[in-house]
Amino acid sequence: MATLARTENAASSPESEAADAYDAVGERYRTYADGDGCKPFDFSSRYSFADREIWQRIDAALIGLRTSGRTLLKVVDAGCGPGTWLLRVVLRARALGFQSIEAQGFDISSAMIDLAREEARTTTGGIPEASFIVCDIEQGLAAHRDVAADLVLCLYGVLNHLPVQRHNAVATELARATAGSLLVTARSVGSLPSIFVAGVEDALDFQHDHQRDRLCVHLKDGRHIEFGTHLFSASELKSLFADEGQVAELIGLDLFHGRFAPDTRWNPPMIADQDFNDALVRLEPLWACDARFIDRAAHVLLHLKRGVRGL
Repeated sequence: MATLARTENAASSPESEAADAYDAVGERYRTYADGDGCKPFDFSSRYSFADREIWQRIDAALIGLRTSGRTLLKVVDAGCGPGTWLLRVVLRARALGFQSIEAQGFDISSAMIDLAREEARTTTGGIPEASFIVCDIEQGLAAHRDVAADLVLCLYGVLNHLPVQRHNAVATELARATAGSLLVTARSVGSLPSIFVAGVEDALDFQHDHQRDRLCVHLKDGRHIEFGTHLFSASELKSLFADEGQVAELIGLDLFHGRFAPDTRWNPPMIADQDFNDALVRLEPLWACDARFIDRAAHVLLHLKRGVRGL
């Protein structure tokens, strides 16, 4: 999962507020976003359906590059959080036979980067192909203008935490850093509530101010955090990237699973009906592109395709 969001401080910038919010929760964020102690490809968190949908598209892009004869791969994860997605990509690229892999993730939260570096170091055999740095998103992307990446990721809350006046510039930088596929997701205007840094069950209270694009959260541990949060409509997200390449896909990500799938923390075992789960799987693609539903998904996913580098 991705981060970009300081404890309450009127003089803080939106970026430093976001960084402090994620620094404050540290490992708790990774457990919330990726599941507790799961393996890289388990996809067992509360966002498992969306994670699998995103991974299908990443995997297809990697397979497409490899079957075309490519042996070199460059990947960038903008707002990489604890590094989960970038490390998945490197492991899969190895398995596909890429001979040279350059993978960089960056995030404004130093706590998230510490987690990512530790995971890369302690994974069996280590993952030296992946590097992680603490920096602002535009600064991080600018470093890849001259040699763009085959695959660029900007997932989950990254764009949501940026001020609206920066959206166009960041979209341009994301496109410039991309030589192949760019995958972007953002929390949608009609989604179920989220406090981003942890599950809503960790909050005593929270309130989103849509006029100021501010999320105020009172955590159960007594802390108060506040940071910028802008919710996206599908048309708004598309407009940011429409002139930057081919919008190959624009869909609502998780319309039904987050609302109707049973939760083992609450529902009794007999409610876990496989036929019902199969029905949810069939429902998603039927309505994911429908204008009446797309903005009510948990996230909006955009896949942008740009000119591909030579082999």
